Amino acid sequence: MAQQPSLNIGISEEYQIIDPETRELRSIISRVMDSERLILREQDAQGDVLVELPATLEMGTPVCANIKEARQALVQQRRGVMKLAEKRGYVVALAGTHPITSWRTPGIPRPGHIEGLVSGRDMLAQRLLIFGTHVHIGIEDPELCIDVMNVIRYMVPHMLALSTSSPFWSGRNTGLKSYRNVLLENLPRSGIPHHFASWSEYRQYVDMLLATHCIDHERQIYWDLRPHWRLPTLQFRVFDACTTIDEALAVAALVQATVAWLVELRRHNMMFRDYTRSLVAENKWRAVRYGLDGKLVDFGKEQQFSAKQLVRELLRLVDPVVDELGSREELEFAYSIIEQGTSADRQLRIYEENNHDLRAVVDYLIAETRKGLD
Repeated sequence: MAQQPSLNIGISEEYQIIDPETRELRSIISRVMDSERLILREQDAQGDVLVELPATLEMGTPVCANIKEARQALVQQRRGVMKLAEKRGYVVALAGTHPITSWRTPGIPRPGHIEGLVSGRDMLAQRLLIFGTHVHIGIEDPELCIDVMNVIRYMVPHMLALSTSSPFWSGRNTGLKSYRNVLLENLPRSGIPHHFASWSEYRQYVDMLLATHCIDHERQIYWDLRPHWRLPTLQFRVFDACTTIDEALAVAALVQATVAWLVELRRHNMMFRDYTRSLVAENKWRAVRYGLDGKLVDFGKEQQFSAKQLVRELLRLVDPVVDELGSREELEFAYSIIEQGTSADRQLRIYEENNHDLRAVVDYLIAETRKGLD
């Protein structure tokens, strides 16, 4: 049996810093777990300015022992970011895209996850005005990390459906619940990862890309989930930025519980079926397009079911490990998301109720982002 994983948690977020008068995007703040710093990306006459925040605004440890520590750290981080923004006369919002600001706007900075794209000057890089929530789960054994990655790919669309928060793009209703993921999949080495038979096969793939100068660094593998290049974690990158604290923690708790459940199956010489990338991609598109309101395919039964039904089924499957993880309170909020809708659903309701005024949507996101922090 492989080394039992720690299942510790790290959550990184990309924040929208907004001018409260115009509702336009002004700056971006990213939690950079690799360097354990908070970074403000802001534009001035000379170009990008990187401002390292004071130590008092640090999240604490970038990887938390459990979901309770993650809650405390995330609350502290959001409060710190808001305090910094308010000192500059700005406000903070979290969503996968900004409803109004266009990627064509001169001087708009980009999040810090698109290294290597022609120094960020080409159109592909410029269009990536997107924001995510990344979740790290500690899996110290590399063989187990690859094994879990292969199987958990099937559940990625189910989890994504809970986090959708990007229905608008450059002032338009896209008709999708996660337009951020459409933009991300324009990148090379993006989307659902391929199956790897072993850690050795994965390393051969990465080393070949490095040796042939296809990539300069492992960070330039942009899959929805991947072994982290430095930390002993499996990193989930598929999620839109979660607007509320409770949404972010519900998603992180579900990721952790699903990993723990799969490890427990493996410990008993059982394993959930490993489906092909092409089949998982079909479900991912449905989650991107319809979120929780659409249907996903149960490929074992070869039938379609409502996304809500299949997400509830996943929650039931992982339930036996939840109490041991101490995450029941956080995970139970996933049922509230299923019943009340995701951030994308709420944004669309505000949009309709306010005669398609996207400024009202921005105001709503600002208010929602503050929930649980006062």
